[in-house]
Amino acid sequence: MITVIDWINEAVGRVVSLLAGVFAAIIIYDVFMRYVMREPTAWAFDLTKMIFGFYFIMLGGYALRHQSHVRVDLLTATMRPALRRWVEIAGYVIFFFPFAIIFALYSWQFGLRSLAQGEKTYGAVQLPVYPIKLAMGVAAVLLLIQGLSELLKLLLHRTDDLTPMEPNDVR
Repeated sequence: MITVIDWINEAVGRVVSLLAGVFAAIIIYDVFMRYVMREPTAWAFDLTKMIFGFYFIMLGGYALRHQSHVRVDLLTATMRPALRRWVEIAGYVIFFFPFAIIFALYSWQFGLRSLAQGEKTYGAVQLPVYPIKLAMGVAAVLLLIQGLSELLKLLLHRTDDLTPMEPNDVR
């Protein structure tokens, strides 16, 4: 189960990370059109906001898989590894899972309501918003299942899978 969950979030993270290039290309195109051609686009601003939102939200599970989320290590840094493991387990049970479950439930409701309303942006070009809002539900589920994977790693003493990525480490 751990391997499957980790693989899913790794695959999603790698595919979604390709959007950074698309995001940059749209911005460069818009700047070129605005300042060189003197014909600004009507759609680029809204589209780049939506792509960035999608990019940001969809990488939550991937970030958790690589221990890249913000952590408060002030207390746990001085603890013995066994105690640190139990503190992290308690953190998942007390804080992470209640948040992740509520996030998943409300995100799906939020996305489905947007879909039912056919919600669109208010810009010059009205782009559909519901795909991004539905992505929040998908991202919440990915984060929730990655949390399950991380908790199982802690419970099964698979600490080798919990090591944070070094800046130059490519996995």
